[in-house]
Amino acid sequence: MTNSANPALSQWSLDREIVMSRVIDAPRELVFEAWSDPKHLPQWFGPKGFKVETFEIDVRVGGVWRFNMIGPDGTVYPNRMRFRRIERPSLMEMDHGLDQDDDPGMFRFTVTFAEQSNGKTVLMMRQLASSTEQRDGMIGFGAVEYGYQTLDKLAAYVAAMSR
Repeated sequence: MTNSANPALSQWSLDREIVMSRVIDAPRELVFEAWSDPKHLPQWFGPKGFKVETFEIDVRVGGVWRFNMIGPDGTVYPNRMRFRRIERPSLMEMDHGLDQDDDPGMFRFTVTFAEQSNGKTVLMMRQLASSTEQRDGMIGFGAVEYGYQTLDKLAAYVAAMSR
């Protein structure tokens, strides 16, 4: 497991987290594949109207995804995601922030995939900020709304994958 430069991210705290969940009408293996396969992940990741421009993508423990998220107005948001844990098909954990070393705004990002008996997948996304202030800033920026838009895009993408 890769160590984070920010020690606050090594201990989970409820007052620093954002939690979102969604039931996706697709099998867990398929939903996990959409998250873990480099040919799928950039196709759906990001809020509604945003596009992804990938520079490097290596989805494995210790691997990095460097990309620009481009907003509908053309604003470019440089991103870097480092994959910390991948437990197929149930869990992925990443550090996510700006595409720069020692990003003070980096946060921990955990996604779990649980299979329902009816073949649907319960996806839970947990984001851990380094401080309550950072978490509040993320919420103020629209992290919850944008997170749910991203999950909507994922659900539509896996529905198209399974056709």
